[in-house]
Order: sequence, then structure tokens, then C-alpha cells
Amino acid sequence: MAEIEREAMEYDVVIVGAGPAGLSAAIRLKQLDGDLNVVVLEKGSEVGAHILSGAVLDPCGLDALIPDWKEKGAPLNTPVNEDKFYMLGEAGQIRIPNFPMPPLMHNHGNYIVSMGNVCRWMAEQAEELGVEIFPGMACSEMVYGDNGEVKGVVAGVFGLEADGSYGPNTEPGMELHGKYVFLSEGVRGSLSKEVIAKYDLSAGKEVQKYGVGMKEIWEVDPAKHKEGSVTHTMGWPLGSNAGGGSFIYHLENNQVYVGFVVHLNYKNPHLYPYMEFQRFKHHPMVAELLKGGKRVAYGARAITEGGYQSMPKLVAPGVALLGCSAGMVNVPRIKGNHNAMLSGKAAAEAAFDAIKAERSGDELTAYEADVHEGAIGKDLKKVRNVKPMWSKWGLMPSLALGGLDMWTNTLGFSLFGTLGHGKNDAESTEDASKHQPIDYPKPDGTLSFDRLTNVSFAATNHEESQPCHLRLADPEIPVKVNLPRFDEPAQRYCPAGVYEMVEDEDGPRFVINFQNCVHCKTCDIKDPSQNITWTTPQGGDGPNYPNM
Repeated sequence: MAEIEREAMEYDVVIVGAGPAGLSAAIRLKQLDGDLNVVVLEKGSEVGAHILSGAVLDPCGLDALIPDWKEKGAPLNTPVNEDKFYMLGEAGQIRIPNFPMPPLMHNHGNYIVSMGNVCRWMAEQAEELGVEIFPGMACSEMVYGDNGEVKGVVAGVFGLEADGSYGPNTEPGMELHGKYVFLSEGVRGSLSKEVIAKYDLSAGKEVQKYGVGMKEIWEVDPAKHKEGSVTHTMGWPLGSNAGGGSFIYHLENNQVYVGFVVHLNYKNPHLYPYMEFQRFKHHPMVAELLKGGKRVAYGARAITEGGYQSMPKLVAPGVALLGCSAGMVNVPRIKGNHNAMLSGKAAAEAAFDAIKAERSGDELTAYEADVHEGAIGKDLKKVRNVKPMWSKWGLMPSLALGGLDMWTNTLGFSLFGTLGHGKNDAESTEDASKHQPIDYPKPDGTLSFDRLTNVSFAATNHEESQPCHLRLADPEIPVKVNLPRFDEPAQRYCPAGVYEMVEDEDGPRFVINFQNCVHCKTCDIKDPSQNITWTTPQGGDGPNYPNM
């Protein structure tokens, strides 16, 4: 194929992804120098369309970036006023008292927010400063310079033929070049994955670990609504099958965020994370809250859980990884947005200094140092052992030992050093023959819903004539390897019903319904054969989350 000719646009900094990290970087760059040319490229149809988070927001990132955010009308409207933790059994619950928990676990001073709406507001602040933001512009390729440095990205390719080739109606997109490129794509971004592999940024680091988080927004009976209330649970229905837990956050307008996280290092390939979430809502405590209410939205996304020891090197020539692209979630706090904002600010400051010194295309080592030695490193280092403890020793021992470790880390030392994670989440999946199938109750259509009905509440849409963005390295592996060995877990781990095994006259056939995809990237992480690669579909496609 002849080389594709594209127009190129030159910027000082090119930012991929209009999440909290990317927008913070853009805002900070323009705060430091209004003459810098900064562009943000967002694959969603609008800023916020692909943002899904819990979310209880620690405002420290916003405080550092825009100290007068309250006066500027940031949508942080619901301060947390009640913080509860429960251990669930099938029929009841035990409240875990707050007093033994380390201070970092308390939510006083935090806010229940829609991160989609926070990002929409941040985009307004960025545009007022002169940042160019282009939604509906998926970045599909990296552009490398003559010396192997990152030079830019390709964005805005539309109208590819179904086989991925360029046809008469294909728009080839543009190259956007920058002195520096920031990748703030969120969890398991396709360009970040490429850059981490190309420059071996994970060398000497622990494997990255993940969870899948699923969330519904409910409108509940006003008599049951407690604005500002935050509840987290562990235990039932997962039990010993998997790590994970739930969150229930009461925001304004009688709305409640109901979410469920399943750690993706589970062993039993019969486990069905989406159905565990649906079953959870039938717990008496949760069912009572939701009774008489209605679900108004659904979505899902992967969560980085490896923590401090799994963060790759954050910089390579011409490029920096921000926020969840690098894995900056504080797992026990279930919070990463504050670190995403702080990482964007730190990367912007490092790039500003470099550009002022007439540098470009080199490593922003000052950014890496800031992350490890500053507020982000301090936040993540204190909790670095919680996830490996949970994986190795199970829920109850890790609660006690993890709590002790967080307390001692608050005082400046750890009895455990830094624990490793062992296997990645794909390798953790065991043969189906070693495990019993799990019998899940049928959704009742009132509290619990089948997957495809719920996916319609994500408003996801993909142009059907484009190439499938979920690519199989070997199309025969699902039927020849994953089905006999693992009962093809893609049928179950995907929270959007993208993958199914269909029985034909000739036997089983693996079907990919890519139109359903909500861009959670669980398949890219959990497939035991590591045969599926998630890539960006054409710009604007995917979910259209309103207030996630």
C-alpha cells in the first residue's frame, strides 16, 4: 500500500484524552504561558461522553489547579456527610466501625460528583484559556520521529473499509505533531500500551493489575434518599470467588450511584462479573433502597489496581503517561481522579520548563521525579501492599494486615516492605475443569436486568460498516483453545455482551458484536490467551454517558 499522505498541524503539546488528567495538563500549560499552542483530542462524541467513575472526589487536585473552583462554578455540589462500611452476608450485614481505619480512608472533605460533568466544566475552563479541544477525534496511531522519539499522533481517520483498508470514501485523518505528546487515555489505552511496549517502560516493575467496575444511576424514592451518604461493602455475593466490592453514593436530585467492582485476577472462568453485580442488588439492604426506584443509566470500565509498584516508567522521548494511563488509582480509597489531575499539572510544568529551555522530543524526567517524590507518590506508596495482600491472603486477613500496613505507612514505615503481585490477570484464569459452574438467578427486570437491556442505557453506538475495533491475533483461538480449556470466558467477563459463542451446523462459532462495546477494555486484559486487542473505533463512537 502506498504511504498515506496526511496534512500535519504543529503544536507545542498534543494531549490525547479529555479526562481529568489531560484537561488538567491543558489548563496548567495555558496558565503558565498563554501563548503555548495546546490541543486536546477526545475520542468521545463530546467531552465527558466516555467518562465513567464512582466517584467520590478528593478535591486536592482541583485545589492545586484551580484554587477558586467554587467561585467558578465547578459541579462539586454534594459534600460527603456520612461514611459507612459493611461486610455483607447473603441475608444481612455487619457494619465495620470507622474509628480503626487510617485517616486516609475517611471521606470528610470529599464530594460525590459526576466526573463526566466535572470534565465538561474543566473543558470550559480550558477553552476560556485558549486550549483547542476536538471531540470525536480518535487517535489511532503514533507518529515517530527520525531518532525514534514520539513526534505526534494520527487522529480523525473515518470511513475505513470493513477489512481495515482505505477505500474511496476514507478520510485519512491528520497528523498532529507536538514538542511533547501526553497520553491521558485512561485505563489500558491503545497508544499507551504501544508506547509502554516500544520503550519497555514496564521493565523492572510489577505487572499491572485491574478490576472491572460497573455502575448504574438510580432515581430512588425521596424518603429513602440521603444526600451526601457514602456506603462501601465487601463480601457477598463474591465470597471467595473473587475480590471486589460495591459502592452506593447518594448525590443530589434523589439520585444514587450504585456500583460494583470485581478484581480481574479471579481464577474461576465461570465467574460472571456482570451477574454478580445484578445479584448484589437483591441483598436486602440494597433492594430496600432501590425498591420503587428506576435505573436511568448504565456503564462499565476497567480500573487500574496495581498501584505504586506497577506504575511503568512515565516518560520516553517526546511522550509522557498521565493518570490512569500509568495506573495512579489508590485502590483502598477507590480514588484516582485527584492523582490524575495532579499528574496533568506536573507533566504540564515539566513540559513548560522544557519548552522554555528550547528542548523538545526528549524525556521529561522532571515529571517522573515529581510524581514519585510529590503528592502522588506519597498517596500511592502508603497503600501499595493492600492489593497484593488481598490477592495472596484473601479478604479477612488483608483487611487486618492491610489496615495495619496503612497505619504504619502513615507513620513512615512498613513491616512488609513492598509486596509483589505475581501473575497478571490473564494468567490468573484457571482451566474450567478445576472449577464448578456458577448458577446465577435470572434478572427480574425490576432490580436486576439482562446485559443487553442495560447496555441500551449506555447509549453506545458504533458505525457498523467500519472495521471491528476488537482484533483477534488468531481467529481460531476462541473455539480451539479458549472454549475447551476455559469455557470461553469472553462470554461472561465482558460487561456489555460483545462476545458470544453461537452453535451452528458446523459447530461453535465465536461472534463479536462490537456495536455493543462500552470501551471498558476488560477483554484486552482478561482474555486468558491474550488474543484480543482493543483499538480505537472511529471518533465519536462508543458510549454516550450523560452524568457518569
